[in-house]
Amino acid sequence: MKGLYRLLTRWWTAFALLASLALLGFAHASEVIWDIAPCNLCLKAREVYWGAAAVALVATLWHLLSRGSRGTPRIAAFLLAVIFATGAVTSFFHMGGELKWWALPATCVAGGGGVDLASMASLAMGTGPVQRVAMCDAVTWSFLGLSMAGWNALIAAVLAVFSLLAAKRPKDARAPRP
Repeated sequence: MKGLYRLLTRWWTAFALLASLALLGFAHASEVIWDIAPCNLCLKAREVYWGAAAVALVATLWHLLSRGSRGTPRIAAFLLAVIFATGAVTSFFHMGGELKWWALPATCVAGGGGVDLASMASLAMGTGPVQRVAMCDAVTWSFLGLSMAGWNALIAAVLAVFSLLAAKRPKDARAPRP
């Protein structure tokens, strides 16, 4: 168990990069394969993982170029903790709106306001495509009683905790022993 902890904290940015890319891939697959349209808050949650992927990629490359002599950069792990915590809060807010715990902003309930005059005219004349409007307060997918926003909140919170553990790892996990 201690060996797994050392491996995870030493290469945390690489794991965070893989996790972020996997979650973005799942979100894209749910849109393309299962025809689940993302709402505004779903798109905001994706921005979190794009940011985490960018930070993790830079930190992982730094780790590789420095030959891993110091382990995962602590500042990157702290940044990832903040990014993932932001994702957890955003997703929890989304989940609370789905469960009617609180009211969501009008841009969420109204589908984001992505309609302009040209698209309305083309729709009225029958020449334009019908765009699906996803409402943030409607659950479109759930598994084991949790919606996609709920799972996203749970996963982002776990990733934030692991990021903090990687940032606070003991000294022997940061540098290899000679």
